[in-house]
Amino acid sequence: MSGAASGRGRGAARSRGRYGLASRLRSGFRGRGRRWELESIVQDSGDRSESDRLLRSLATTGATVTARSRASRLGLVLAGAALALAACGPDQSMLSPMGANASRAAGLWWLMFWIGVVVWVLVTAATLYALVRRRRDRHDPLTARRWENAPLVWGGIVLPSVVLVLLTGVSIDAMRHRDHPDASQATVVQVIGHQWWWEVRYPERDVVTANEVHVPAGRPVRLELTTADVIHSFWVPALAGKIDLVPGRSNTLSINTDRPGVYEGRCAEFCGLQHAKMRFRVVVEPESSFQDWLAAQGTSAAEPADDLAARGRQVFLSASCVYCHTIRGTAAVGSVGPDLTHLASRDTLAAGIMPNTKGHLGGWIVDPQQVKPGARMPSSDLPPDDLQALLAYLGSLA
Repeated sequence: MSGAASGRGRGAARSRGRYGLASRLRSGFRGRGRRWELESIVQDSGDRSESDRLLRSLATTGATVTARSRASRLGLVLAGAALALAACGPDQSMLSPMGANASRAAGLWWLMFWIGVVVWVLVTAATLYALVRRRRDRHDPLTARRWENAPLVWGGIVLPSVVLVLLTGVSIDAMRHRDHPDASQATVVQVIGHQWWWEVRYPERDVVTANEVHVPAGRPVRLELTTADVIHSFWVPALAGKIDLVPGRSNTLSINTDRPGVYEGRCAEFCGLQHAKMRFRVVVEPESSFQDWLAAQGTSAAEPADDLAARGRQVFLSASCVYCHTIRGTAAVGSVGPDLTHLASRDTLAAGIMPNTKGHLGGWIVDPQQVKPGARMPSSDLPPDDLQALLAYLGSLA
């Protein structure tokens, strides 16, 4: 009786040790995955055969988890690439150039792309050849070593050097041949970056607007770019490359296209909370249309056409708006925010993030932080009647 009981006790202890070891191994693997901890657990178990079996199982599990981890990382990379490509919509693609400088940049991009494809094909072919090639049983070691080093020299030293020298030379040549028109030969436009909107000035005609750059088709345009606060980057992919706006400096960028249209642009340098909502438009139009637009923008604000708009002007001049915005022809001469003299002539509001309609404008005035958190414009608690009058006045500023 005592011997049987003792046998059953030893069997139960062995079983508990076996299951306890498995549990501790799984716990150690999931919690930390450190081999030295697992080995210490195994050494303490005392059951070598069971330890070996569990370690083999653990190695298989670890390989499976590693494969899954690699697959997850690959999925994240592919998802990121898909998002990046989705951001390159047709309205802002550098691969659909509409200007001379943009064409050079696109040509350089395609050259780099096809050279990369050729290099990838060569490297892949060499790798596959090395995997399937069998060594001959009899050969001269010295001769074989020299032959085996040749691909390494050509593929690892000569080819990369030639490719890098070629791409460097082509890039420098593309930069040297960018258009740099003189101020006397081009339309000069001054662009000043703010957090988070664009101030646009035409010094020859004393015109100031915001978030829209109007330029004539078929004539060179010289953009003089500065910033009022932090570093921004002016980028219109279809018309030209990007260039930074650096505090204390004035950089220049040229645009020259004979294709009228509206081209989307944006800030390409992280500049704060609303960097992604710092957009603008470049409107390319025929010379006659550009001159008409320029003449209209150079005038002062029109007088209110009715009593409601007249009341709206009084609301504007008596509210805090007057300290930040300018409306030429009135007492409002603020310089913190955009010039509103011809607000109704613009297609968008808040640096291109929403259409310029009465409803959107009202929502922007009442609670700009809801639309663009962090914007410098404070919320307004105007009574409904005053808000409607203000919207009527601003809507008349064409």
